[in-house]
Amino acid sequence: MLVKLACCQPLKGISSRHWLPDSFSVRSGAGAEGYRDEGGPCGRKMGDNRAMSTAFENIIDGTWSGRFAWADDVCVVFATIEPIRAGHMLVVPRHPYPSWTDAPMEVAEHLMHVAHIIGRAQIEAFDVERAGLIIAGFEVPHTHLHVVPMKSEADIAFANAAQASDDALDDATTRVREALVGLGYEANVPPSMGSASLS
Repeated sequence: MLVKLACCQPLKGISSRHWLPDSFSVRSGAGAEGYRDEGGPCGRKMGDNRAMSTAFENIIDGTWSGRFAWADDVCVVFATIEPIRAGHMLVVPRHPYPSWTDAPMEVAEHLMHVAHIIGRAQIEAFDVERAGLIIAGFEVPHTHLHVVPMKSEADIAFANAAQASDDALDDATTRVREALVGLGYEANVPPSMGSASLS
């Protein structure tokens, strides 16, 4: 089933070159049956971010660009374009579970396992003491774990998130990819930073 929505604003966390067109179709999510336009500046109810679940799907399938550090059959890891600190990565399941508590236990365990590996790579790549982990998901209803290199607790506040340049994102992702190879995970580092494919 497709739901047709209108939107006039860019999605938070998606750069201006990835703005959605004036009208676009998305797969419906749970509860989308019987959806009605209830107004709001974009032709949809304020606070209704159901359509955003396709943002990560579009990055994973290559429709929108992404910088990938990790890929396997269950999840991918890519750089957020609004990092809290350089090297901030998102661990995202390939299936768009709206919330991490909606994912089956084996998927949730796998995401945590991969986040642990990414955190170890960040510690190596950015010479930090710790890697922090946040699971929030209010802006994009597609489960994602934020893994952030940290020097202090202040480094894990979303208030510190800011748009990063392409060069900065490329550099940070390359550093995480190289650290993953150094830790023995080269089989999960995609050959191309711009693709979630391992082949």
